[in-house]
Amino acid sequence: MPKALRILLILLSVATGALFLYSAYTKLFPITSFEYTMVEFTHLPLIVAKIASRFFISIEAALGSLILLHLFGKNKWVLKSAFVLLAVFSIYLIWLWNKAGNQVNCGCFGDAIWMTPSTSLLKNILLLIVIYILIRYHKGFNYKWTSIITPIYLIGIVALCYIISPVYAIYKIDLTALYTSDKNLAPAIDLTKGKHIIAFLNPQCMHCRKAALKMHLMKQNNPALPFYLIIGGTTSNLTDFWNASQAQDIPWTRLAQAPFSKYTGNVFPQIFWINNSWVEENTEYPDLDQKAIEKWMK
Repeated sequence: MPKALRILLILLSVATGALFLYSAYTKLFPITSFEYTMVEFTHLPLIVAKIASRFFISIEAALGSLILLHLFGKNKWVLKSAFVLLAVFSIYLIWLWNKAGNQVNCGCFGDAIWMTPSTSLLKNILLLIVIYILIRYHKGFNYKWTSIITPIYLIGIVALCYIISPVYAIYKIDLTALYTSDKNLAPAIDLTKGKHIIAFLNPQCMHCRKAALKMHLMKQNNPALPFYLIIGGTTSNLTDFWNASQAQDIPWTRLAQAPFSKYTGNVFPQIFWINNSWVEENTEYPDLDQKAIEKWMK
């Protein structure tokens, strides 16, 4: 094989693997956006979307990294699996184009790159051609140990994805303590009905202040975001908290320490996405994403 062709095949393998990895990364962080894209367009139950989203992301990441490393496995099953995966994604894109039109974000790169179904379909066709060329001409690292290590690696990446981003069960939360522990501090709205993102915050906690600040900045961008702050303790001075967070524009109330501890387990901040008293997400504040919240609100 000519040297120029070998170099070209190596570059194609690296570029293809890197693109798969980038696609997986943008969907995983934050994964809530990809979850609600699946719910929005396929109408899958949320718990099914949570499981399926992690499965597809992990498969994409595993295949991408193996292609990047030129580890194609026995009979090049890695490349063939990537080909099949892209074919499945392409069928979905055709369905999405027909169902929702060509002015929606297909979610192939999460919210990092807004891509229409037609553009993504063109991208997939080019990738399918590249992968076919790799299957036909690129040998990769054809050692005996690759036939053993590649399936183990794939299983490991799938497991790792569920460890990094666990699927939490959807459960019902009892919010009556907010209204009964001190009626003078009871929320002015009914948080048991509708969609609310409720943050339980300790006013002395640095991370709680950062969470409130992030929510404040999102609220400035979109005043319709359904944030609500529950601040632990009823006597501490909040001057420093408000100075740090600037979050006075978000509805808030205080809660006595005992019921506050029951909701948080003394681990804070706790940020619950609540839909008619059902907790659908429990998000770390760095993972709060405005576009994901807006999808969830629909």
